[in-house]
Amino acid sequence: MAKYKEYGYDIQDGVAIIPEWETEIKKEAFCFCKELTSIKFPLWIKKIETEAFRGCENLTDITLPEWVEEIGKGAFCSCKNLKSITLPRWVKKIGEEAFRDCSSLTNISVSKDNKVYDSREDCNAIIHTESNTLISGCKNTIIPPSVTEIEDLAFCNCSSLTNIAIPPSVTKIGMGAFYSCSSLTNISIPPSMTEIEEYAFWGCSSLTSITVSKNNKVYDSREDCNAIIHTESNTLISGCKNTIIPPSVTEIGDEAFSRCSSLTNIAIPPSVTKIGMGAFYSCSSLTNITIPPSVTKIGDEAFSDCSSLTSITIPPSVTKIGYSAFSRCSSLTSISIPPSVTEIGVESFDGCSSLTSITIPPSVTKIGDWTFSDCSSLTEVRIPKGCSVDDYAFKDCPNVQIIRY
Repeated sequence: MAKYKEYGYDIQDGVAIIPEWETEIKKEAFCFCKELTSIKFPLWIKKIETEAFRGCENLTDITLPEWVEEIGKGAFCSCKNLKSITLPRWVKKIGEEAFRDCSSLTNISVSKDNKVYDSREDCNAIIHTESNTLISGCKNTIIPPSVTEIEDLAFCNCSSLTNIAIPPSVTKIGMGAFYSCSSLTNISIPPSMTEIEEYAFWGCSSLTSITVSKNNKVYDSREDCNAIIHTESNTLISGCKNTIIPPSVTEIGDEAFSRCSSLTNIAIPPSVTKIGMGAFYSCSSLTNITIPPSVTKIGDEAFSDCSSLTSITIPPSVTKIGYSAFSRCSSLTSISIPPSVTEIGVESFDGCSSLTSITIPPSVTKIGDWTFSDCSSLTEVRIPKGCSVDDYAFKDCPNVQIIRY
């Protein structure tokens, strides 16, 4: 919550009023002040502290005073209508996520006299000069050919970004760098790329084309599969609606298809042994899936929030169903759990509101809390006599009848 009044600040007619003698704007001072539209900065401000203006949704532009040296972590995070940023010459430090989720940004510039950061070649981005790392971008960013790294969350929630060219100088894409860039349609990974961190393309729901240079030694998109595969481990780390999983892939990585809302079906080849955590999380158009008998583990939240999924076949090779693996699959009407399964994770079928009956195999010795909570249509559950049931395993299942066998 905003703390500006306790700091002696004010808001008048949508303008942040800060006393002229202040040299720092304190932590969370105007956090989530939706009435704020502009800021009157004192001339001698040197530091804007953590989350000072976070969530100021109606703030459209800022002119930072010349003497600012430090912008704290998340200082302008989630200022969703902020359109432009200009960094003055004396800024020496920018905290993590300072401009994250500023989805309306179209113009980013840095004073040419700044010795730590730059926006070389009018690239519409903030680049750390010494390391050649792009730390913050926008829909109009053109990544210069001298950039070697795209930092964590650099384009996070940049929902207007439709395409981006990654130059051959880039060797690393940081964690969540293009997180939830929901209008991004294509990705091309250059031969120089050696590291793509987790969640790099999470929630890029409009992706239709993914390619990797044939000269890349770490990643590939073999057989024109429309996916990024880690070559050595044969792990598919990022896919899209047009992905065809090659028969040499052995693992579907964590969050590989997460929030791919236009994915309607996918064939998992018999080479795959593991489906990672959140692999198909919130693939809301996915209607059915067949898991091959090679798979032994279904990861946590693997199919969570797949709201159109009506049926799924779990093979007799699976021994563990992870935490929340099928939670909120609200269209799922039936599922057969094979006798190979020994562990069903907490909340595995939570919120499966169309599920009417289920049989627990004798191999399962315990059903934990909330495993089937909010399964409002569930009427019959067959449970082996030796299986213990926690108190909240069937919470908010008003019509359920448990039959011991």
